[in-house]
Amino acid sequence: MALLLTVLGALLCSLTASSQVVPQADFNVQGMAGKWYLVGFATNAQWFVNRRASMKVGTAMLTPNADGDLDISYASLNSDGSCWRLNNLAKKTDLPGKYTYTSRGNQNDMVLVDVRYDEYALVHTIKAKDGDQTVVNKLYGRATDLSADLLEKFRQFSLDTGVLPENIAFLPKNAECPAA
Repeated sequence: MALLLTVLGALLCSLTASSQVVPQADFNVQGMAGKWYLVGFATNAQWFVNRRASMKVGTAMLTPNADGDLDISYASLNSDGSCWRLNNLAKKTDLPGKYTYTSRGNQNDMVLVDVRYDEYALVHTIKAKDGDQTVVNKLYGRATDLSADLLEKFRQFSLDTGVLPENIAFLPKNAECPAA
């Protein structure tokens, strides 16, 4: 019973922290355009716990459209030389820097929390499916090497949004997928 109360308390804290996450002030979707490297990844989702060891840096091409939505194309080179790819169209909301999209049966609410358009972007997403919610935090860089201060900022943000310390990963470098 004590374990159940501990788990429920941690869940409540993470949902409370996540509900207070707001987009960066003066968010500029055009500044997000171009190539980003996925350098940091944090979530308590079971699939990540099982696959963390095989994950490596991937790329995301972000393309704002005329309506202010954001086309996101992910690619990551697998160890066998094949590429894992995923495309999503994130629809803007009334709050600049907040987007929604559906992917693999999950409803995603994505917030661009902290962005320096020529250097990094810290992204917070709440994934909901069948009444369950999962926090996913991502740290993107315009390059694969980011400062120790940025890595620590991401680590602390992930802890503050309920991610367990062992589920915060800085991904090893990887070759890029060829253009599709």
